[in-house]
Amino acid sequence: GMVMLLRLLSLLLLLAGCASGDSVPADIAARDGPPARTLHVISNGWHAGIILARSDLPVGLLPEAADFPAAAWLEFGWGDREYYPNPRPTMGMALAAGLTPTPAVLHIAGRAALPEAGGKLEILRFRISEAGLRRLVERIDAAMERPAGQDRAASLAPGLYETSLFYPARGEFHLFNTCNSWVARKLAWAGLPVSDSGVTMAEDLMVQLRPLAVPR
Repeated sequence: GMVMLLRLLSLLLLLAGCASGDSVPADIAARDGPPARTLHVISNGWHAGIILARSDLPVGLLPEAADFPAAAWLEFGWGDREYYPNPRPTMGMALAAGLTPTPAVLHIAGRAALPEAGGKLEILRFRISEAGLRRLVERIDAAMERPAGQDRAASLAPGLYETSLFYPARGEFHLFNTCNSWVARKLAWAGLPVSDSGVTMAEDLMVQLRPLAVPR
């Protein structure tokens, strides 16, 4: 099926030596302080994303948050610039996005409240240090592609939800650098013991995360 095909293609890319940047130092959380902040990871079975409290964003980072004035929570996802924003994506588009490195987008959704899990929607809660939170937001901020000399990016398209937007992002999407491996690396920067190795599908990430989560 489609899952087996994606796994085969990701293995071929791995054997071809495809790798992404943004590698995380092994001892990154060794000197972090105690858990002080909360983050959530959301998965719909296909895409995973990171949800942060808007009030936790360090001053000076992610100025695009101002585009969501009523949001108490902000959800961040990353993906292919053609496939991710399309309201009716096809399997062919998914394969094209995976096989050829393509430009990326950052998806930001403003949420008044945390979504409720149910059906394919899964939400996990984690506690991280103050330093880990700052590293995480710095990496998400660095993923935003802003015009030269400007401190804010303009959105490219409406997002997947009523209060969400797509922005131009750095990095190239391919089968060894998917939305889910991107989230895995950001969580590793936050200090969670997570690896992006072998992460293609959302479930590859969630199986690592479930034992680390704390009750909501």
